[in-house]
Amino acid sequence: MQIMQAIPHRYPFLLIDRVEKIEAGESAVGIKNVTVNEPFFPGHFPGRPVMPGVLIIEAMAQTAATLVVLTLGPAFEGKLVYFMTIEGAKFRRPVVPGDQLRIHVQKERARANVWRFKGVAKVDGVAVAEATFSAMIMG
Repeated sequence: MQIMQAIPHRYPFLLIDRVEKIEAGESAVGIKNVTVNEPFFPGHFPGRPVMPGVLIIEAMAQTAATLVVLTLGPAFEGKLVYFMTIEGAKFRRPVVPGDQLRIHVQKERARANVWRFKGVAKVDGVAVAEATFSAMIMG
């Protein structure tokens, strides 16, 4: 419930189930339990379900947005956080039903309403995707 207070995303586009660890203003670890019932699996790919890489990056951004809002306080709850840049995205192995994504985001810098993060998504301790991204908080 705290995630849904912090960010406006809802099913089927709320891509994190829990934020396990938050170091205010610095880092967070989000959890996404990937199930066979995800709405994107029937089309990506029939008979061989793979979580789209762009949705893994989106899960990183949602983890980061939750960190930002919980750092800045209630006045920022429900604010929109828009991508500005995505750099160095790498996808190391497919994410499939039954995987648990542990999404590590680390703030690189924050200036006014623009924050920059390094994100790494892991399954069983092994990196499956990574990217550096920045986002702007909008009213």
